[in-house]
Amino acid sequence: MSSVVTGEAVVLELRAASFGARAVSILIDVAAQIVLVIAVVWAVGSTLGGVLDPALTQALVLVLLVFVFLIVPVTVETLTRGRSLGRLAMGLRIVRDDGGSIRFRHAFIRGILAVLEIYLLVGSLAFLVAVFNERSKRLGDLLAGTYSMHERVVTKPRTLAVIPPSLHAWIQTADVARLPDALGRRVSQFVSQASRLTVSARTTLAADLAHEVSVFVSPPPPAGTHPEEFLNAVIAERRDRDFARLAAQRDRTSRTAERLHKLPFSQ
Repeated sequence: MSSVVTGEAVVLELRAASFGARAVSILIDVAAQIVLVIAVVWAVGSTLGGVLDPALTQALVLVLLVFVFLIVPVTVETLTRGRSLGRLAMGLRIVRDDGGSIRFRHAFIRGILAVLEIYLLVGSLAFLVAVFNERSKRLGDLLAGTYSMHERVVTKPRTLAVIPPSLHAWIQTADVARLPDALGRRVSQFVSQASRLTVSARTTLAADLAHEVSVFVSPPPPAGTHPEEFLNAVIAERRDRDFARLAAQRDRTSRTAERLHKLPFSQ
């Protein structure tokens, strides 16, 4: 996972494609290009037969190879902003080093160098360059300032805090103040990642967080309440109350806007 900082100082986590994924996508693209060459050659041969002389045939073959192995990949990458048939199948996309979409200049540099490192040298140069950098870049990527990233990243749904049944009656009447942002984030992260912690770390961290959160809750939970259940109840109730407050505020704003819109036409 690589980090990209945007102009607004927002950190984006972009997952660079592995060497294996890039190799498979290139093989798919090359196979598709070979099939296209064979189809065009067969179509031209069956249509024109023996009409063309050898010199013209060689010229047409050269034009066909340039069209299929250079013009088509560059055009597809430019129009799709870094995608191709192989990358679409593997869930990959070519982007700039800053995370933005590529343009014709980037696609053209990559396409020109692909003729050398992938087709003429049978991928050997691309392999040697890719294995020695962390983003599996080939030579074309290094000169164009691009790399391949995963577009389809499987993410597990976050675990939402739920009020334990034994604490329903208490939390409904408790005064739960707004938690500081830093503390609220730590509690939310703990709730979502608690199942992946060791028993000792989970118990210790729950106790420490419960001690910090208890300052913002009154009255305290019933005696014998487990710290983790206390945290789940507080964070879930705080979430529900904030949602209700924001929903009510939105409704009031909508009603006010509706009345203001009707005022000039009330006469």
